[in-house]
Amino acid sequence: MDELIFQEFKGTGNMELVLDRKLAERRVYPAIDIPKSGTRKEEQLFPPQHLDAIHKLRRTMTHMNPIDAMETIKQALAKFKTNEEFLSTLK
Repeated sequence: MDELIFQEFKGTGNMELVLDRKLAERRVYPAIDIPKSGTRKEEQLFPPQHLDAIHKLRRTMTHMNPIDAMETIKQALAKFKTNEEFLSTLK
């Protein structure tokens, strides 16, 4: 019954954040399951010039397990001073 109620209310939200216990156990923070997390209103959070890069990144990470996805994004972000620089390389 709880699952049914959860699924009913889940449809009313704008954002879903899924945490991953395996990431937390490995002390990888934030322990977010990137492929399973997201929002329906991404276009309101990011400038239009970055949306294509973000969608490309999300599509790539969808095929990865959560640990690999988080490690990949952390390593990639460490190479750039700003998120904008990082996103400009994905276009």
